[in-house]
Amino acid sequence: MISKALIAASTKPLILSVLLDGETYGYRIIKQMKALSGGRLEWSFGMLYPVLHRLEKDGFIEASWKKSDKGRLRKYYRLTEAGQEELDRERSQWLTVQGVFAKLWPSSEVRS
Repeated sequence: MISKALIAASTKPLILSVLLDGETYGYRIIKQMKALSGGRLEWSFGMLYPVLHRLEKDGFIEASWKKSDKGRLRKYYRLTEAGQEELDRERSQWLTVQGVFAKLWPSSEVRS
C-alpha cells in the first residue's frame, strides 16, 4: 500500500498528466490511476474532488458539464495552458527526485 503522504504529494502531477490526453471526468481518473498502478494506488471520490476543485480554482484545469453517453450530466475536466506550465514544473521536480532515488537505490538492490 502506498502511504497517504506520498499519494497526497503526487496527486496534482498525476491528475494534470492524465488530462494531457484530453478531457475526462472524476470516476474515469480514479479508474485510470488504479489501472496504471496495478491496483496499488486507490483514490476515493472524497480525496479526488477537493483536489480537482483546488486545481480549477488555481486555473490549472477547467470544468464543464456535459451529457454522458447514457444521457446523465457529468462534469468533465480539461487542462489549461497554465495547467500545462504547472505540469512542466512538476515534471521537472519529480524527475529530479527520481534521479536521486535511482542513484541511492540501484535497481539490483530493489526488493518487492
